[in-house]
Amino acid sequence: MQGTVATFDPDTRTGSLLLDDGTPVAFDRAAFDASGLRLLRLGQRVRLEYGDGGELRRIAIPTMP
Repeated sequence: MQGTVATFDPDTRTGSLLLDDGTPVAFDRAAFDASGLRLLRLGQRVRLEYGDGGELRRIAIPTMP
């Protein structure tokens, strides 16, 4: 699943995404930290990876494995 960064706070490493259908999704520090990224910019495309329990586990750049 993919979305676009709507908000990002570099101090708390939390923010929100908009899915392609317009649904907002918040992400926490753990999901951002699992990405290995250092920064997100508004409007950036990202891939959302969910765990078995349906929780957002990781945010990644679509071209990253």
